[in-house]
Amino acid sequence: MRPFKGKSILITGAGRGIGKRLAIAFASAGAHVGLLARSKAELDLAHLEIEHAGGSSLRLRCDVRDQPQVAGAVERMAHQFGPAQILICAHGVFGAIGPLASADPAAWAEAVHTNLVGTMHLCRAALPEMVARRWGKVVLLTGPGAEGPRPNFSAYSACQAALVRFAETLAEEVRDSNVQINCMNPGATYTSLTDDILRAQELAGWKEVQDASHIRTNGGTPPEKQVQLTQFLCSERSNHISGKLIGVSDDWKKLEHHNAHAEMYTLRRLQRV
Repeated sequence: MRPFKGKSILITGAGRGIGKRLAIAFASAGAHVGLLARSKAELDLAHLEIEHAGGSSLRLRCDVRDQPQVAGAVERMAHQFGPAQILICAHGVFGAIGPLASADPAAWAEAVHTNLVGTMHLCRAALPEMVARRWGKVVLLTGPGAEGPRPNFSAYSACQAALVRFAETLAEEVRDSNVQINCMNPGATYTSLTDDILRAQELAGWKEVQDASHIRTNGGTPPEKQVQLTQFLCSERSNHISGKLIGVSDDWKKLEHHNAHAEMYTLRRLQRV
């Protein structure tokens, strides 16, 4: 059974880490996958792995910070596979690691431009066709910082929280067009960001370094859990779910047949007393 056969899926950060794992999984499920990343070498390798497994993919070398590049990549994919029916944003950088007082402002801003502005560029380019067809799925991957503070990672954390509110807001804008937009927390997993923490050492903080060391050893969250949740959020089974932040550790399978309370799986709200 290939549940995504013929679907056109654009995945960012697809050259490595979680993005690559998801790209391979969706290609195996029959999708035509647009691989978007900055590194040509990584894109070539991901494309080769998918091709050798009998899948279908297109390499889209692109810097998400550059709006014309993003628009061009989305257009190229539409020409090759048809307009993207599903968009998965799995790109991300820390930008600046360490106390804010000593952080490089340029590195701090890089996180905003890549993680937040880059995601805006992608949604702005892909959503019009989804709205016109009255069907589409957008999944934004978010990490620690979306659900609580993360000392020494102020740039990344601010972006993660902003992405959740961005998804909540955009979900309302397109709700009547049958387009669902959600955030997915993939859980702690080994990626290039893990190595960034280990290189930063004391700037990251002892607990971050300790956790990163454990993740490098055990790999963290099993990839199949990430794939299962992402594919659920990209399927017809989740048409009633939008504007939510759902993690692999949540009891998300119960949501297939029951909608979540309006306040659940959203950014924490302050209660007035």
